[in-house]
Amino acid sequence: MTDVFAHLPHPLLAPVIDLCRRAGEVILPFWRSGVEVTAKSDDSPVTAADIAAHELLVAGLKALDPGIHILSEEDANIPLSERSQWQRWWLVDPLDGTKEFISGSEEFTVNVALIENGRVVFGVVSMPTNDRCYFGGAGLGAWRSDDAAHVEPISVRDKPAAGESFTVVASRRHSSPEQEKLLAGLSAVVGDLQLTNIGSSLKFCLLAEGAADCYPRLAPTSQWDTAAAQGVLEGAGGVVLNLAGETFDYPARESLLNGFFLALPAEAAWRDALIELATSEN
Repeated sequence: MTDVFAHLPHPLLAPVIDLCRRAGEVILPFWRSGVEVTAKSDDSPVTAADIAAHELLVAGLKALDPGIHILSEEDANIPLSERSQWQRWWLVDPLDGTKEFISGSEEFTVNVALIENGRVVFGVVSMPTNDRCYFGGAGLGAWRSDDAAHVEPISVRDKPAAGESFTVVASRRHSSPEQEKLLAGLSAVVGDLQLTNIGSSLKFCLLAEGAADCYPRLAPTSQWDTAAAQGVLEGAGGVVLNLAGETFDYPARESLLNGFFLALPAEAAWRDALIELATSEN
């Protein structure tokens, strides 16, 4: 890990960035190689790349601090009776965007978040195909690194620049009738919308670096899909809210599925209108 990461405001952040990059290195040999795909119990796909990244991350996180528990997508069958006792844990998606990975797209990531008492402390989102990495947390700041030697701070935009469209991030694979109604209502508030599609947790990162304005998600996700990128967005001046307008969190509960959420700049003038629209649609 180079000196540019040495002064980050949390002692675990730099070593986790390094781990995520190393996980990316073990994923890449499988990319576009016709890797065998198997189905998990929920019919979601898993590959040898997912498992290799999981094993590297778990070993590395345990070495950093064996007292911090680990909840990974690839080892999530941990009883609530055990998880409910945790105060601090890692929430890990070794390969977010497995479907993108299988299709040959570059839009997959390695995600690691540190959780304390159900809230994100910081998150790291690493993109193996181009060595890009986003990281940050509420009260810490947020950064983007395009290689291991250069880091730049990032921040949300409160509104589009003059001449730019209001940009909403949407999933290529997941929408819902409720989400389509929400977008129609939002357009009535802010004007014409430009929709941009990108895979995995990179949706949050577009907001965090000021390249988009809103990411509403009225379709299913799991906790490991969102936590790391939520940390990045919160560090960049954004928020992730449930439909009641409360901070999105990760309490111990039986289901590891998330509720619906809204990701946006914290100071957005249209924040209350968006929450009202989301509430009225659900």
